[in-house]
Amino acid sequence: MLLTAVMIGGVLVTFALIVIRLSDRTPTLPDQVDLPDGAKAQAVTIGSNWYAVVTDDDRILIFDKTTGRQRQEIVVEP
Repeated sequence: MLLTAVMIGGVLVTFALIVIRLSDRTPTLPDQVDLPDGAKAQAVTIGSNWYAVVTDDDRILIFDKTTGRQRQEIVVEP
């Protein structure tokens, strides 16, 4: 009986620690991203100090997370 209680307590503590650890990892993006004329966003991915926007005209635009300026442009060939 005591072993069962200790095991249930351990599972609950482990679950609580996982929830607490993962809840602090909310990604942040700027309110507005300035894309080149005519480009529409299809997907977004976030890095540690950058974010990338995949556009509908087959480009990947990489922006600086702090300044919001475009750092790189990659053209995806079909």
